[in-house]
Parts: sequence; structure tokens; C-alpha cells
Amino acid sequence: MLQSPTPKKRRRGRLFRFSSALVVLLAVAGYLVVQYVTGGRGGPGCKVVSGKDDGQAYEFSQEQTMNAATIAAVGTGRGMPERAVTIALATALQESQLVNIQHGDLDSLGLFQQRPSQGWGTKKEILDPTYAAGVFYEHLSKVDDYQQLPLTVAAQRVQRSGYPEAYAKHEPEATLLSAALTGQAAATLTCQGLPDTTQTAVGPDAVRAALVRDFGRTVLKETGAEVTGSGSGSKGTSKAKAKSTPSPSASATGGSSTVTLPVRSGSTKTGWQLAHWAVANSSELHIERVSYAGREWAAGSADDPWHSTAAKASGGVRIVTSQQGVEK
Repeated sequence: MLQSPTPKKRRRGRLFRFSSALVVLLAVAGYLVVQYVTGGRGGPGCKVVSGKDDGQAYEFSQEQTMNAATIAAVGTGRGMPERAVTIALATALQESQLVNIQHGDLDSLGLFQQRPSQGWGTKKEILDPTYAAGVFYEHLSKVDDYQQLPLTVAAQRVQRSGYPEAYAKHEPEATLLSAALTGQAAATLTCQGLPDTTQTAVGPDAVRAALVRDFGRTVLKETGAEVTGSGSGSKGTSKAKAKSTPSPSASATGGSSTVTLPVRSGSTKTGWQLAHWAVANSSELHIERVSYAGREWAAGSADDPWHSTAAKASGGVRIVTSQQGVEK
């Protein structure tokens, strides 16, 4: 006959099971914290590569890349040089990992960990990535000769951080992001582009609203031209126009719509900035394909770089959006 375990052995068994469960719980909690702080960098996301074929590459989550695209668009919309965008991206990487967090040291908030008590704006303003980027550039533009300064020095003169050397370590990845998101390096940013299931407003109007949100009304102006197709997302007329390019047009075919952003001849940098911006926002806006200059990106192919298309290259950036989930 089997003997029953002694009370001492039972206690040891319970202690072992409790310890094992605690280890698993702590591991899960640690994973969730890392995912929260880093914006889920371990999941399907985006990759930026060097335009110099030197093998340099960095990976980011879709959220991080979308915030980076906003920072770059706000900078170029203000006429800031690529160096300013690199400084801004390196700063946001250090302060928040490019995640729009609602907490920080003391009352610090958002992408740049700006403080309402120090005159950076209200909590609501600071948590708006477009505003946060704009006020960062406003302060950076007042730093004498910031383009000639080491990146960490320029960033520190804006941020007044307790760790002034911390920004330097993010310069390599910020440089690659900046080159892609300002259009300096062609076909260097790709994303998985999995649709955000919480997003309902998709289609041409949503794309144009996001363009205006990031680039500003001084660059993309609403003109009142008619939008056709079931994916417009609203009734009436709405169209955005680039300051130095013709107005974009929209068309609908089956379950998708195409937004075309004309680009002037010789303005390929502008074209690639718009194309990379669309890829960075593909998850939120349910963008399925982006094509420009004879190259095309497709959602669900993060590991497949921009590929050449058989179709003749047009003079504009073509953005194809899914109609699923359009708000009625």
C-alpha cells in the first residue's frame, strides 16, 4: 500500500508549485512591461535600412514608426533641415522610445517627456505628437548653430536632461530613420502593415486628414474638390493639395480606394517622404499598397523590400486603402 505524503513533503510540494507559478507570473509581467515601454518592438513591425548598402538596419514597432513619421513631417513642414529631424528623433528615442507615454519623471509626458509645469504646454497638447514635435523644433531653432553641434549637445540645450550624454547612443538609428522619413534615402522603410482593428475611419478622407495633421495646413491645404467612392468616409467634398504640387485625386475600385499624390518632376525627395509616411501609417489607415517611382510596397510583406513593378512609373505617390471598417 502506498504511503500518504508526510505534511513536510506536502508543504514542500505546495511551495515548489507556488514558486514555479510566481516565476511564470513574473516572466509574463516582465514581458508585458517591456512591450509597453518599447511599444511592442518584438511583434510584427517595421524596419529601416541604410541607403548605402552597408547592412545597417533597425527594427521598430508600427506605433514607433508612425510617431517617427509624424516628427519628420512636422520638421519638414516647418522647413527644418534633415539634421534637425535626426536630433528630434534621437531625443524621442531616448525620452520615450518613440511611444506616446502618459507618464514620466515628475510631470513629464509624451514623446519628448515635456513638462506642463515648465511651460511646454498643457497635458492635452503635449500628448498630441504633432504639437509635441512642433514645440521641440521651436526650441531647437533657437539654439545657435545647432546643426554644427554634436547631436547630444544640441538635444541637451533643448531638453535640459539630467543625463546629457544619453542622446548620443541613438544617433545611428535616428540618422537612418531621418534619411528615410525625409525622403533622402529611397525605398528604405518597410512595415508589416497589419490593420489596426480599433481604427474605423479609413479611406481617402482619413488619409488626407492624417496628411494635414502631420504636415500642416501650410503644406497640405484642403481645397473642397469632390471625393468619389464608397471609401470617402464622409459626405460632401474634401481634398488636400500640396503647396508645390498639383492636387491629389481619389478613385474607388471594388473594396479599395486609391489616393494619388502628384509629385513635381525633380522632387523625388518629396515623393519618397510621402511614400514612406504612408507605409509608416499603413496600420492605422488600413493602407494596402504604396507605389512610387516604379517601386511598390504591399502590406503583410515586412521582410520583402520595395520591389520593382511592371507598371509604368507615374509622376505621383499612389496609396491604396482598404474599405473595410469605414465609419458609416
